[in-house]
Amino acid sequence: MECQKEKNLKECPCTYEPCSRKGMCCECIKHHWKNGELPACLFSKEAEASFDRSIARFVEDQGGRA
Repeated sequence: MECQKEKNLKECPCTYEPCSRKGMCCECIKHHWKNGELPACLFSKEAEASFDRSIARFVEDQGGRA
């Protein structure tokens, strides 16, 4: 499967500017999962801005959504 980086970049909510994986979703997921984290696209805009990609932060973030 060919990476659709340009298309992915249009929808990527990650605000971490020096990230080398932006637009490469499979690389992003692999990186974060290896570190016990989740990618920015799974968080609310407010939670993403904290750069806390932990699973605990994700659960907390989801608790505020209904």
